[in-house]
Amino acid sequence: MDAIRVDNSYISEPSLDETSLSAWLALLHCPGIGPRRYQTLLEFYGQPKALLDAGPGEINRLQLPKESKEWLKQPDLSKIEADLSWLQSSSEHHIITLQDPRYPERLKQIDSAPPMLFVNGKPELLKTLQLGMVGSRNPSAGGKENAFNFAQSLSQAGLTITSGMALGIDAAAHQGALAGSGQTIAVTGTGLDRVYPARHRKLAHEIASNGALISEFPHGTPPLADHFPRRNRIISGLSLGILVVEAAPKSGSLITARFATEQAREVFAIPGSIHNPLARGCHNLIRQGAKLVETIDDIVTELGISTNLNPNPQSNKADNPELDASSLKLLSIMGHDPVSIDTLVARSELNPETVISILLVLELQGMVSCHAGGLYMKAIDC
Repeated sequence: MDAIRVDNSYISEPSLDETSLSAWLALLHCPGIGPRRYQTLLEFYGQPKALLDAGPGEINRLQLPKESKEWLKQPDLSKIEADLSWLQSSSEHHIITLQDPRYPERLKQIDSAPPMLFVNGKPELLKTLQLGMVGSRNPSAGGKENAFNFAQSLSQAGLTITSGMALGIDAAAHQGALAGSGQTIAVTGTGLDRVYPARHRKLAHEIASNGALISEFPHGTPPLADHFPRRNRIISGLSLGILVVEAAPKSGSLITARFATEQAREVFAIPGSIHNPLARGCHNLIRQGAKLVETIDDIVTELGISTNLNPNPQSNKADNPELDASSLKLLSIMGHDPVSIDTLVARSELNPETVISILLVLELQGMVSCHAGGLYMKAIDC
């Protein structure tokens, strides 16, 4: 292929010359070549450049689709130039190949390991001890709180929190880690020139500034449906284990848990109310052998990580103010399952106006939370 000149100071791997990185990118963009086929070619040729320099005769003898052969003979240089332009646009942008010493060993061992990683942020985090956190895109308020608080405490215990920057539990996990040690990795299903979902643009900027955004997809890759299961195998592949916070029985986060099992990673799950449909995926995982999690000690002990932190990752609330007898009564009968105002009226034998007034005060004090459908639930640490 024709050489594309790049500034050597921007080449991520010191051993790469001016054309080698372009060859890696050419093979990455080649239609019909996925991670597994890419690795097979690497094992035979050693370097992508050796394959591209082999000539049309050699390429024609390969057991590859016709479109792949045609691409290898004449790659679309504009796609490669777009990747190199992204790389050169910031000192925080990195392209790490499978042969780069910074490529994380845990990820290298998985089936169909990505041949290249695009990184925006701190590439050194890829080799830190990581815990993947996943869950529902439409979690309950309690689920989001659990994700935030567990991520904050686990990050302070020395783990990098890795997730997929999706709505719901993923976002809460990243936010919790940012509030803790700040070390968090977001694995995306698009090229790093895009933010998906778009509403997470501010979150993506915070992650890139404190942790890292990574992707196996090159510049310009849109958010296609089959990219997200591929993203999930990277989340589990980077991690020592996966914590599922809240998941319905057919949740996409269970795909990540399945990958974790196949990759011999630990699987953890937080149980929930038997009345909460978002807890059923976690309950199924526990039935299948996932470790039930109540505190971060359940995770750090299983992973062999020592920490002196408080094992109960709940919000640090001030001492409860003195409550009158009616408020104490309402709290005592509420329980931790969501309950309606009518049920509380029946249980407490207080009039509806009094119950509503007490609930308002307790909610302002952080002692109860309001959920969808006008249901109320006592805070976990009350």
